[in-house]
Amino acid sequence: MKLRILKSSVTNPWFNLATEDWIFQALDANSHTLFLWRNSETVVIGRSQNPWVECKIDKMEADDIFLARRQSGGGAVFHDLGNTNFTFLSPKDSYDQDANFTIIINALKKLGIEADLSGRNDMQVGDKKISGSAFKHAADRSFHHGTLLVNANMQKLGDYLNPHPLKLKAKGIKSVRARVANLKEFNEDINHERLSDAIIEAFCEHYGDTAPVEELDEASLAKQPALNTYYQQMADWEWRFGKTPEFSHHIETRFDWGIIDLHLDVKQAVVSEVVIFSDALNVELIDLLKETLTGAKYNKKEIKDKLDGLATARPELAAQVEDVEKWLVGEMEG
Repeated sequence: MKLRILKSSVTNPWFNLATEDWIFQALDANSHTLFLWRNSETVVIGRSQNPWVECKIDKMEADDIFLARRQSGGGAVFHDLGNTNFTFLSPKDSYDQDANFTIIINALKKLGIEADLSGRNDMQVGDKKISGSAFKHAADRSFHHGTLLVNANMQKLGDYLNPHPLKLKAKGIKSVRARVANLKEFNEDINHERLSDAIIEAFCEHYGDTAPVEELDEASLAKQPALNTYYQQMADWEWRFGKTPEFSHHIETRFDWGIIDLHLDVKQAVVSEVVIFSDALNVELIDLLKETLTGAKYNKKEIKDKLDGLATARPELAAQVEDVEKWLVGEMEG
């Protein structure tokens, strides 16, 4: 069976996750395929996760950090150029998960690092986790992807994950943090290129064959319509935010004109229902707030724009609407 080796020179996570999808869905499965890639600073969330629960969305936007949602499950991870990501694709009948782990372990051995398998999907050096994996299976093909911590900025992981504990009751998976270490701790000369070369070498040795390395770049999108389609999906707000499992956001506060106890039900990142309990004298204000917020994207800019529109349309209510806007948008910081 022939080998195929793909390597991305692009660090845009939407491109790389789209390439993974393209490999899984559209590539000829009658080969053992290896794909190596890395991302610019990105929080990658699992398919069933809530970005508002997992990430500090505001801080990410301010610092130009990508948000990506992968097709597979699992928790939130932070990627930067200090992470090397690997993907193996094999026909279902010759897929061998142990072989994939052996290839990575052998590659690390070449760099003087003794790693072993921990549990079903992690690799560690000593008692420190250096790699996590996830798996996906279809009728005719199987897929294994993982990440290796080479020289990742561990501080950033804390900067962008785990927001202030908002009162969000999420239906979805919350991430678990583990004791982790960079491979650089065990070999200071290691980098993405050296590690990639070692993985390619171990991959070819394992299968007793060789293949040219195919470099993927932006031009690949133009040549592969299916890849471009996946890219558009990965980059789309509807995929990254809209696919969030249903959740509710409950906040309350006291203004000098009354108490507002606000419940937002959010489905596919759109406010589907608004319930407001209040002792404010102006009942019309409460009805207008409900009406304005229902159907809005759960997105600070959109909610701000909608409430600005209400304040402009009803100048006599503008002061109260602005109070609510400032408070609600502030509480949505994640």
